[in-house]
Amino acid sequence: MTLADGKIPVSTPSSSYTSRKRKADDDGNDYDGRMSASPTNSPAFTPRQLPSARNIKRTRPNVSGRPLALPRLLETLDTDALRSVVRTMCERHPQLADEVAQTSPRPSVTSTLQVLRNYQATLQSSFPLGGNTASDYAYNRVRQPLTNLLEALSDFTPNFLPPNESQASISLSYLDGATDIIHALPRWSTPQNNIERDSAYDEICKAWILVIREAAKRGGGIQLQYGGWDQKLAKHNHNSGGKMQAAVNELGSSLGWMGGPDSPSHGAGGSDLGSIRDQLLSGTYGMGTPVKVGPW
Repeated sequence: MTLADGKIPVSTPSSSYTSRKRKADDDGNDYDGRMSASPTNSPAFTPRQLPSARNIKRTRPNVSGRPLALPRLLETLDTDALRSVVRTMCERHPQLADEVAQTSPRPSVTSTLQVLRNYQATLQSSFPLGGNTASDYAYNRVRQPLTNLLEALSDFTPNFLPPNESQASISLSYLDGATDIIHALPRWSTPQNNIERDSAYDEICKAWILVIREAAKRGGGIQLQYGGWDQKLAKHNHNSGGKMQAAVNELGSSLGWMGGPDSPSHGAGGSDLGSIRDQLLSGTYGMGTPVKVGPW
């Protein structure tokens, strides 16, 4: 190419470099634009929706102490603590006493006898080590635990007597276990200290008589005929030194009224049962048989 003056134009290095740089910058901008464009037509990319703010669980801004809720608090209480809470509430609000009594389940023979045995264990552990366990000194040491046991026995027994308890089998089972506990009471050298023990025998004997009379009226006294109670009561009378004789006589009269030893219901063992009844009525059953009672 020739200009008007006949000279050929000459491109300088700086102008050609600037031209190439501008072209490279333009190409770069086109590439960035293509990369920044959203690939709406791409089948391999699926836009993900972020969870809304309401679905995100926020942590507490501050950690601070707070008391336990009542259900959790009750979980931490043992039997003694829970019993103390209920007793305190009833003392502060007497109107709750009836509701607690009606809501609580009836005590079973097993649970009640276990409570009495716990009192008995406390009594035995209160004895002084060594020395005479029947002395006045030992009696004074264990007097309070002994009183606690006898009071508990006196409070629990009426709950298992008619008319409060209509099942003769339940009443008899309780009396059987309670009488064993009385057998294990300590005997003291001073007769005056044995008054409480003798009184306990007197009360439990009256309870036996009441249950025997009511059982004889119900179902033909079948509980008395087949429960082996004549032998059990005779053993209790022997262990008590004859203090249960009135109950033995009552049972013998009831069994005799219900048919006697010759009744067909007694089967082949009728003669043996008749002999036992004769001994019961005479108060000689078990005589001559040594029986150890309690640790004393």
